[in-house]
Amino acid sequence: MSAPLALSFGEPAGIGPDLILAAWSLKHSVAVPPFVAIADPAVLAARARALRLEIPIVETTAAAFSADRFAEALPVLPVACAAPGVCGTPDPANAAAVTAAIAEGVRLCRDGRAAAIVTAPIHKAALAAGGFRHPGHTEFLGELAGPGHTPIMMLAGGGLRVVPLTVHCALAEVPARLRAAPLAEVARAVLAALRADFGIARPRLAVAGLNPHAGEDGLMGREEAELIAPALAALRAEGHDVQGPLPADTMFHAEARAGYDAALCMYHDQALIPLKTLDFHGGVNITLNLPFVRTSPDHGTALALAGTGKARPDSLIAALRTAAEIAKARAR
Repeated sequence: MSAPLALSFGEPAGIGPDLILAAWSLKHSVAVPPFVAIADPAVLAARARALRLEIPIVETTAAAFSADRFAEALPVLPVACAAPGVCGTPDPANAAAVTAAIAEGVRLCRDGRAAAIVTAPIHKAALAAGGFRHPGHTEFLGELAGPGHTPIMMLAGGGLRVVPLTVHCALAEVPARLRAAPLAEVARAVLAALRADFGIARPRLAVAGLNPHAGEDGLMGREEAELIAPALAALRAEGHDVQGPLPADTMFHAEARAGYDAALCMYHDQALIPLKTLDFHGGVNITLNLPFVRTSPDHGTALALAGTGKARPDSLIAALRTAAEIAKARAR
């Protein structure tokens, strides 16, 4: 991977700046891939002072970036905030800078100047108050990717990869959403990503049921028989290795996990509870089905920890490593 990773700084009042500084500080001890931070240099410098870290920060461009320079100083592609990044207090005035950093990272990827984009956590309420019209990162990235690239969320950690078919909605809405959800289409995209991004020649996909005991032959719900099983039958007829619908309470223990490469789940918590139980601090959010590589830490802005030195960089470092690995896999 000759190009660096592009790392957008996320919410200036959150722990994104802390994590960027920590990741650069640990670059040798835990083998952090080279990255260029897309951020306000003043915010990073102020946060370094708050954390009592002596980190040289140098403004750069993607074209001028070098791995040798990364070893000496934290390279920053400057994006100016409209208001100071006060720890723990998001300011909607900075929404434009936060979204501009994401858009710049995507542009660098599409121009070949960055191998992937890694995004630090954003504060959705502050962005919405500042005029941001998307529910979150994923939908914004889908718009930046253009038509034909519907983003799909995958979470990875602890040897497990999970994909929630429905994401941020009330549990009561899930059955109705499943009727409109293109389950087979999402499964095909996940299988394609397992091949292209993770180098798995014959990927195996496990698919969870919605109801207890995967419906128990209709006694506990009809979604398995009416919605999930027909989609899986069509996938098997195409030659894909898919299992299910499986009872969710028996598909995440160690022996079961050895039998598949990713799990497609019906709703948010069904996917995220097992993953966060296995690897709470090191989980990575990976956006599939985009024309560029994107990862992020699997946690939020943690406003109360900003500037305290208590924020753990494990998930961000895992996101940087995963982005580099996927970029290399796609290049191969």
